[in-house]
Amino acid sequence: MFRLLGILITVLFAIATAVVVWPQFFHLEQTYPFAQVVAARGAVLAAFLVVAVLALLLLLAKPLRGFAASVLIVALLGAGATGVIGFQRGFGSDTLPAATDSSIRVLTWNTAGDEVSADEIAGQILDQGADIVALPETTEEVGEQIAVLLREQGHPMWVHHVQFKPDVVDGPKSWHTTVLVSPDLGEYAVIESSEDGTSNTGSVPSAVIMPVSGDGPTIVAVHAVAPRMEDMAQWQSDLRWIADQCPEGNFILAGDFNATIDHMAGLGVEGGDMGYCRDAASRSGNGYSGTWPSSLPALLSTPIDHVMASPSWTATGSVVIDDAGGSDHRGLVVQLEPAG
Repeated sequence: MFRLLGILITVLFAIATAVVVWPQFFHLEQTYPFAQVVAARGAVLAAFLVVAVLALLLLLAKPLRGFAASVLIVALLGAGATGVIGFQRGFGSDTLPAATDSSIRVLTWNTAGDEVSADEIAGQILDQGADIVALPETTEEVGEQIAVLLREQGHPMWVHHVQFKPDVVDGPKSWHTTVLVSPDLGEYAVIESSEDGTSNTGSVPSAVIMPVSGDGPTIVAVHAVAPRMEDMAQWQSDLRWIADQCPEGNFILAGDFNATIDHMAGLGVEGGDMGYCRDAASRSGNGYSGTWPSSLPALLSTPIDHVMASPSWTATGSVVIDDAGGSDHRGLVVQLEPAG
């Protein structure tokens, strides 16, 4: 009886391990609660190692050796597979290559409303030499303060902004998304459907800005709703909308996707992760470095903030900014070079 129970537990543990390691195979990557579990791959790896240690201890009990050995094997396989995925995506680098005449740098940072000051944001933009900045949860007023500070330092940027329910006084900062763009990329404007909300993410706003002059990329500052149990349908809809914003052409997506690249399985086209766009961090050695929550080490937190670019661009480097400045998100900066 106990032997059959041990076999049953081992089989269930093996199935759970397979689902947790690669839910895409079972088409469960956007299904509660698997979506939440796979988001925390660092914690999952730690859990597998804890189970492996417990199984090693159980090997000391002779009646449980067969059961313990089978659990140990499954846990080590789960940990190994998770580690291989982490190795492929990159455990982190802390430097960017030197900027070139043709490169651009893109910074995304969910500033959690007023938790990060305009001075701090402007300082990071200057330190990173950013040409495009996506700031979910940052108001237009703060964006303009940042632009003034940057102009005084010889780094001018245009400010663009989208707000849900602008008629509501003192609404939540999550209803705001601000984008700053260097004049070197040309003049930009927010498209009407993004501004009036007829085509946008559902609960918190994204901003689509297109070049009016120059040959710069179309820029989408992304903010998707978080995948809470009650918001799963809206989250799935937001991810589909974001993927649709990167058709063939010259596009850059940046912001708080509230999703890892695991959740994006099936949303990419011709090697892309979201539409034709490819995740820059995972292609430049930082795909495993988490951006949320900033209270946890990067390898234990979740990489839900992204910069993605169409095949017009090649990612040559990325950095997760360790100093979150009071926000629950770390910033991410990526360097891109024109492809070919």
